[in-house]
Amino acid sequence: MPESTLRLPEAAVLVALMVEGREVSNPQLKREYGLTLTGESRKRLAAMKLVDSRKEGRAYVHSLSDAGWARMAREIRDGSLPVATGSGGTMTRALLTGLRRYLTGADLTLAEYFQVASAPEAEPAAGGLESPAPAATEQPVTGASPTPAAAEPPPAGTSSSPAAAGAEKGADRTAEPDIEATIRSAYLELAGGHGRWVGLGALRPLLGNVARAQVDEVLIRMERAPDVNLVPESNQKALTPLAREAAVNIGDQDKHLLWIGSR
Repeated sequence: MPESTLRLPEAAVLVALMVEGREVSNPQLKREYGLTLTGESRKRLAAMKLVDSRKEGRAYVHSLSDAGWARMAREIRDGSLPVATGSGGTMTRALLTGLRRYLTGADLTLAEYFQVASAPEAEPAAGGLESPAPAATEQPVTGASPTPAAAEPPPAGTSSSPAAAGAEKGADRTAEPDIEATIRSAYLELAGGHGRWVGLGALRPLLGNVARAQVDEVLIRMERAPDVNLVPESNQKALTPLAREAAVNIGDQDKHLLWIGSR
């Protein structure tokens, strides 16, 4: 077998890393896919420059390199990715054929497909590879409500009636959708339509004077919508200082690119 030929266990690991699209540790690979990348296979894939591996604590973490993405795209396009024999292999070939046809018809790269396909609502729950960030919609608890005797009177010119309080809360609720509308409008201005990736570094200057904390809060909430996705830049070396600074952190991961589909 030529040194550049993928073995079936190695191909399985590459497929798992392709689907995840980020760094995954050996314990996570074992838990989610029943696989690990160790010993000779790890050294082979590193020598072929298909996987980037590093030690984190006592475990290795791995990610698909740029060359790995290119290799997987070529293997899937040519139908040369090694698969098991029998009905399981037949099913795998059929799925890969369907994937190849879809990528061709949609004019998507392999990396773009798996980034878009990883919709927020499809992310694993707690205990999976990554838990979604909590929605920042609840107001913090500031303590027990004062008794009527201890309550301070409202400032002059304001009303303490329940109706007035409800109106104020309603005004607060309308502020966030306005920011979302601004983000969506700026996205369309940059992308020229739906379904394209836009860098947050280019997007933020178009949002006017909206506070960054408010923008980040809305982006975190938007990512949970079925038509929105935020992902890290796969080629971290290509990130500019502006792109790094503009990232929004979700689940302890910096996200640099925004994708919005049509509703």
